[in-house]
Amino acid sequence: MTEAITKAPVITIDGPSGSGKGTIAKLLADKLGFALLDSGALYRLTALAALNADVDLADEARLADIAGNLDIQFAVANNEVSALLGGKDVSRDIRMERVSMAASKVAAIPAVRDALLQRQRDFRALPGLVADGRDMGTTVFPDAPVKIFLTASAEERARRRYDQLQGRGVSVSLRDLLEDIRARDDRDMNRAASPLAPAEDALVLDSTSIDINGVLQKVLELVHQRIG
Repeated sequence: MTEAITKAPVITIDGPSGSGKGTIAKLLADKLGFALLDSGALYRLTALAALNADVDLADEARLADIAGNLDIQFAVANNEVSALLGGKDVSRDIRMERVSMAASKVAAIPAVRDALLQRQRDFRALPGLVADGRDMGTTVFPDAPVKIFLTASAEERARRRYDQLQGRGVSVSLRDLLEDIRARDDRDMNRAASPLAPAEDALVLDSTSIDINGVLQKVLELVHQRIG
């Protein structure tokens, strides 16, 4: 490991689906000029590759092999991050509900998490990294000087997802989204490998009744306290 990577500060933002951590991570990375790691995209890409290859999501060995050999790239343009799988832009594909649900199942497999662990750590470089995920502060970057755990009620997270999909012209049921989020929370919090939980030294923020700007301000205050 190089000295630059060792010294690069990391800000971890963990939390359940729909808590707003992805939005906050991107805003924070833009504000600080740090690199951005959307760890969830790695699991979504693994899930998409498995679905495309008709791999059984219960086949742990095949899934771990896919995760360890993903042909992926992240391209940044106009302040947007695009995910490429095999050279093809699949940024929209990995956000589909079927891929999201598959990713949650794939992420519960220890062998898959092991296969992707070093890939995630390789994103650490100067001037710094903002890492968004479920276990960034507990497993991937336990030495990060700033750790945030962002949460919100399941009802609020379902409403946000409903509004987002409706804005894209996608017809969905709010009740079904709420059930999906509760099922995903249960899988994430009770999986054997790196369950979803705040790190002991993380700042826990509930965004149910706080807007994005309010959350960003609180996070920036902690960043300035910890790393300047």
